[in-house]
Amino acid sequence: MSGLIIFTLLAVLMLTGMPISISLGLTVLTYLFTMTNVPIESVAMKLFTGIEKFEIMAIPFFILAGNFLTHGGVAKRMINFATALVGHLCGGLALGGVLACALFAAVSGSSPATVVAIGSILLPAMVKQGYPMKFGVGVIGTAGGLGILIPPSIVMVIYAVSTNASIGKLFVAGIIPGLLLAALLMSVTWFVAKKRNYPRLPKADFKTVARTFRESVWGLLLIVVVIGGIYSGAFTPTEAAAMSAVYAFVVAVFIYKDMRLREVPKTLLAAANMSAMILYIITNAVLFSFLLTSEQIPQQLTDWITHMGLGSVGFLIMVNLLLLAAGNFMEPSSILLITAPLLFPMAMQLNIDPIHLGILMTVNMEIGMITPPVGLNLYVASGISHLGLTETTKACAPWIIVMLIYLMFITYIPAISLWLPNILFK
Repeated sequence: MSGLIIFTLLAVLMLTGMPISISLGLTVLTYLFTMTNVPIESVAMKLFTGIEKFEIMAIPFFILAGNFLTHGGVAKRMINFATALVGHLCGGLALGGVLACALFAAVSGSSPATVVAIGSILLPAMVKQGYPMKFGVGVIGTAGGLGILIPPSIVMVIYAVSTNASIGKLFVAGIIPGLLLAALLMSVTWFVAKKRNYPRLPKADFKTVARTFRESVWGLLLIVVVIGGIYSGAFTPTEAAAMSAVYAFVVAVFIYKDMRLREVPKTLLAAANMSAMILYIITNAVLFSFLLTSEQIPQQLTDWITHMGLGSVGFLIMVNLLLLAAGNFMEPSSILLITAPLLFPMAMQLNIDPIHLGILMTVNMEIGMITPPVGLNLYVASGISHLGLTETTKACAPWIIVMLIYLMFITYIPAISLWLPNILFK
């Protein structure tokens, strides 16, 4: 009964248009002060202890690193390298867009940032070459989702903070699913382009490929700094995030020279604003998690699932349906912060690996980014292309179907997510 009251109150507050972070906080305070005898001091103490985690510091550092590289010319260099590799195939510019999104995802950690950085450069070029705008929007809008699956990923850090999972294992676990999704999206793009006879670029010679790789390699090395540093034991995930911010600063200002020193304060301020927003959501979500735990709602749900006899297969179907539905109305960090503390204990009861669950939830968040009415990538792609939201959604629909099929593979073949981390973290 207490769970029904809590979630009904949260839903009512959200339906008023109130930001999710404030809705979470007000739900907790309203319930605690009207239906329990919990002293206000314990709420303040939980606020402090709940976010007193070293891992949380990784979030602002990864945001800062992404901002340094997003505002530079890294995206353009990666597009040049990607098109040099695959531009000679049918739909070469579109294939280059998917590959460029995968490469840029490895340095940004953000899905909307990937869509903006790659789409703003590539969409006008695709239209100029004779591609329909809707095709380009469908390709870039969906491929931009790779930004939260290929590490480093801010969404994965949020999941790890919510469940005390290993950030390093999650990052490594995201590599193969990310590459597999990129290959799948490229295959579908190639098939559609071949069927519709879309143009291709002249084949680049070896010198061009080598030159474009040399120009983009400094940006690509960021993932080596992060994953290599974590796996080798040189850095903790949080220290790797700090190193990535320093590395991105050096690359943007002193190597590529795309950013002037006087522009750095503006970039720092933008990163601080986004970090503050996410950390505020986390703070209120910590309170919400505290309320759920104190009312024993996760334990009650776990008992309910166990008595229903769903098993791991039925549970994972339920998780996918829940997250896909939530993705239509909320942004990824809010969904994870609300659902992870609920789903994690049930998954552990059913012997589902926490890393597998993390990748599964991340893929669901990807799909949520391109589903209406609140899919953030749809709004970003719509803004770049000047298409309406309905047209943008229709343009992305074929790739959304492909991603739903891909989700089934990720859900029921755990080895896709777990093979690499199991080898590297024995």
